[in-house]
Amino acid sequence: MTIGACIAFDEDVIPHPESADSFLFSSGNFELHAKGIRERIALPVRGGNAVSGLFHEAVGEALERARKAGQENPIVVGAIPFDLNEVSCLYVPDSYAWQERRDGQSVPSPQSGMPDLLDQKSIPDESGFKRAVRHAIVNFQHSDVQKAVLSVTRELQFSGPVDVNSLLNSLRAQNRDGYQFQVPLPDGTELIGVSPELLLRKTGQDFVSNPLAGSTKRRADPQADKEAAGTLLQSGKDRYEHRLVVEDIERILSPHCSEITVPDAPSLLSTSALWHLSTVIEGQLADTSISALQLANMLHPTPAVCGYPTELAHRLIRFVEPFERGLFTGIVGWCDAEGNGEWVITIRCGIVAGDKIRLFAGAGIVEASEPDSEWNEVQTKLGTMLNACGIAA
Repeated sequence: MTIGACIAFDEDVIPHPESADSFLFSSGNFELHAKGIRERIALPVRGGNAVSGLFHEAVGEALERARKAGQENPIVVGAIPFDLNEVSCLYVPDSYAWQERRDGQSVPSPQSGMPDLLDQKSIPDESGFKRAVRHAIVNFQHSDVQKAVLSVTRELQFSGPVDVNSLLNSLRAQNRDGYQFQVPLPDGTELIGVSPELLLRKTGQDFVSNPLAGSTKRRADPQADKEAAGTLLQSGKDRYEHRLVVEDIERILSPHCSEITVPDAPSLLSTSALWHLSTVIEGQLADTSISALQLANMLHPTPAVCGYPTELAHRLIRFVEPFERGLFTGIVGWCDAEGNGEWVITIRCGIVAGDKIRLFAGAGIVEASEPDSEWNEVQTKLGTMLNACGIAA
């Protein structure tokens, strides 16, 4: 990562030398634990994403200050919102360490660690979401937009404060293969979740991206589950939706690569709730000085969470969605001063605020989409966090 001359501390880079906030990110068999907030980096990515731009200069300078303060290989962690015009929630921690991932031997009872559920509501409700899907489909027929990702939130009200550690343990036990994360937010709330989707991992000159697009619900019966997976793999609608994502990622990454491998057809990836169409894109960078954070910001938002073409789809989303996404369908992860790092899509997630949790889920809409099926898909995706809360989807 290029380190420029230091800039003065201001509202964009806020020192927090005595903070005790914690960040968690799990990947494979390991977990990254970061403690304390040495500096916050509260800048939007858009307009500063170039290597010499304000955003990456601020990141590089914060890492350089941490190095001069004694950290051998400083790291930046946190989350970047869906809308790159909004400020990021990144920080350089006081300390961090990688540990072996702690997976419980049995699934804890979520009810034992959760207060009683008093109320819940969906924004939009079922009729509102289906109306938005129909609106998007009509828009496809009269514009250049080929795909738009539409989402819902589910607001949960509990009888007392939610124990975030208990919720994380339940989420971990029920979803052993995902990228689990916990990010402290400036307003005192916490972003938590377990994403199945790797946007970008960089190690030296090597990189991996694993986009997911196109999904179907898992079945309890093994034979029915196998048939559902096979149907998804052959679905023309889902393969079209998936191809838009893969081709866009390849287009963006290819100019920076000395080598890139993109499979001709998707494979299947499973979570506890869903089958996904998956493509693992691998390669080597021509310029190893490009950091994982820079590459991730070049790709974000992909058609998997926004649509295609990106700007037109984003405009449609802002018109039909009745809420601001904030960090949902953004990216969360880490990048060290050597440019290595991992960034995943911020899905299967929620924001915990005392006795309230706000959950999020979305579905990719194309012209062949059916409103009923898309509503059922977002309900299934909400199930990951609902199950961790001890609530049936």
